[in-house]
Amino acid sequence: MTVRVVMLGYQTWGHKTLEALVKSRHQVELVVTHPPSEHAYESIWADSVEDLARSEGIDVHLAKRPTDELIAAVRDIAPDVMVANNWRTWLPPELFTIPEHGTLNLHDSLLPEFTGFSPVIWALISGASQTGLTAHMMDDDLDTGGIITQRAVPITDTSTGTGLVQATIDLIPEVLVEALDAIEFGTAELTPQDLSRRTFFHKRADIDSLVDWTKPAGEIERFIRALQDPYPNAYTWFRGDRLRITAAHLSRSIYGGTPGRVFIAEDDGMVIVAGSEAYRGGSHGLVIDRLRTDDGVEHAALDYFTRGGGYLTNTPA
Repeated sequence: MTVRVVMLGYQTWGHKTLEALVKSRHQVELVVTHPPSEHAYESIWADSVEDLARSEGIDVHLAKRPTDELIAAVRDIAPDVMVANNWRTWLPPELFTIPEHGTLNLHDSLLPEFTGFSPVIWALISGASQTGLTAHMMDDDLDTGGIITQRAVPITDTSTGTGLVQATIDLIPEVLVEALDAIEFGTAELTPQDLSRRTFFHKRADIDSLVDWTKPAGEIERFIRALQDPYPNAYTWFRGDRLRITAAHLSRSIYGGTPGRVFIAEDDGMVIVAGSEAYRGGSHGLVIDRLRTDDGVEHAALDYFTRGGGYLTNTPA
């Protein structure tokens, strides 16, 4: 059998979804995607859904948000199902209920946790033990509908945000085909989400990459791994200059004093005092290994900090 699909998606997530649909036995009748954006988190992982659709001879509708025109076009097509992945705005019921089988949404977390934006990055920052991909049916709220299938990806002590995002993207074809098969053959069992466990995260902005030196060094080290290239790196300020930290590790020794103090060399890096309890002498420091200045030059930490002294701060002053 062939399922007639309208797909809504954006960036690499949408691209991978459309690629999987094109390779499947199903028929994509229309692709809906957003225009390109200069937002920092939307100009990376930016494989073009529009370009792929046009190369496959599929009609494309560009929109920042649903319009009456789009709703009318989908009604005319009367698809069997809609598929959404990384659509960035709310879809009204008069759109997502048009298909006979509803709208299938793919979300890169293990719902009901990490609803909303940049879920993989927030999961790593938060210290979660795993992330993943969920296929669920859309309902009136954001990412709250009944779950058809999920796949998990473990988060380890060396995981990076980039690596985890790629791992969840790689799951898209398997999860999508399994969910569509279940819908097509009437075997889908929708598991209601326990919304008491729901966590809802906002879009990330520049300030969300600023290092807080009062946090424990282990949390800061994980924060830095979450924001490795191509994401906007974790950053701090030193004597008026912004420093983007690209590699760091937890110190072997305990270092006391005031959080943010540029202290002493350990191994091949520079120790920064960290943690709200550092003044008690109860905290490890963070060893910065490599950093990048705003001119784009990457530095070994001991080449940049030739000696200890001064403080890393949350403002240029």
